[in-house]
Amino acid sequence: MADVAVVEQPSQPQPKKLKPARKQVKPGQVEKKETPQTGKEYNIWYNKWAGGDMEDNYSNKVHAATRCSMRKDGGYTRADTAGTKYCCLFFARGQCPYGWECQYLHRLPPPAEELPETSKDCFGRDKFSDYRDDMGGVGSFLKQNRTIYVGRIKESGPGHETEEVVRRHFKEWGEIERIRILQGRSVAFVTYVRELDAQFAKEAMACQSLDNDEILNVRWATGDPNPVAKVAEKRRLEEIGQQAIANKIDPRIVDAMRHVRALEDEEELPMALEEEDGRQAKRLRLEAGEDVEQHVEQAEEDESEEPPQPNGLLSADTLEGMKHFAEIRKRQQATSKPPPPKTGLGSLGDYGSDEDD
Repeated sequence: MADVAVVEQPSQPQPKKLKPARKQVKPGQVEKKETPQTGKEYNIWYNKWAGGDMEDNYSNKVHAATRCSMRKDGGYTRADTAGTKYCCLFFARGQCPYGWECQYLHRLPPPAEELPETSKDCFGRDKFSDYRDDMGGVGSFLKQNRTIYVGRIKESGPGHETEEVVRRHFKEWGEIERIRILQGRSVAFVTYVRELDAQFAKEAMACQSLDNDEILNVRWATGDPNPVAKVAEKRRLEEIGQQAIANKIDPRIVDAMRHVRALEDEEELPMALEEEDGRQAKRLRLEAGEDVEQHVEQAEEDESEEPPQPNGLLSADTLEGMKHFAEIRKRQQATSKPPPPKTGLGSLGDYGSDEDD
């Protein structure tokens, strides 16, 4: 009996399973040190004593005791099953002792449209109407800020080397759009593609160091004074708004407004646009659950008949729509009954006679 060769099928790659989030520290390991008193009143808004100047405040800062590592510490938590969309603030700082038992996410922020409120940051903290004077804190809900200021960098080479170092340390927290280095001033501006990633990076890199054991000063950046950057940012926000509105509005309404605008401007819609509109309308009708056979028969009739040619300023679709509304109006007029005529004297009966006097 001949041996039958068995051909082994290549194994399909298994989807990578999410690991449980790691406990970054042990309970009680991180001790919270009180800020040394440098004044008589403590400002809870700025988290410092009133009376000390800014330089003394930065000189009193110490290096962060812990740091988050997304590759080692990230994973699923109870928030993934409970539906919580906010990230853990202590996880971003590398200080969460709960790990997979935490009630918040231990990963990068989800897409912005998944967050329940836009007036909160990615950690669930309430935003304010304006920034603090030192550009710290949570931020403002009146402005979208994707850029963070990184100060006190120890430069060890030219600008492009400093940019590579900054990019290597900050790319862990999200996709970076651009990095601007102020050579000789030990300052960098990091702009992320998403504002939520900038919020996470601001907390994750506060009082951290790059390659030279410095203590970074990370806060929100002020608006770029460059006119070109202002125009580009305004255009970007307008495109985001238009896209958000287009995703929520019915395409048929957009279609109708496009035809009305063309009529008002006394312009003809291009034939390619009209054909595309027709295909889109048919697709919407199919999605609405209409009979498929009816559409097949209608398509066969459309192929046999010659398409109507536009005449004058009105397109063929516009003329057909006007005819349709005219027929509906005729039917309504035919079905409506005229009011019964008044009997007797009519309107003369409303007047009094002379005999009453």
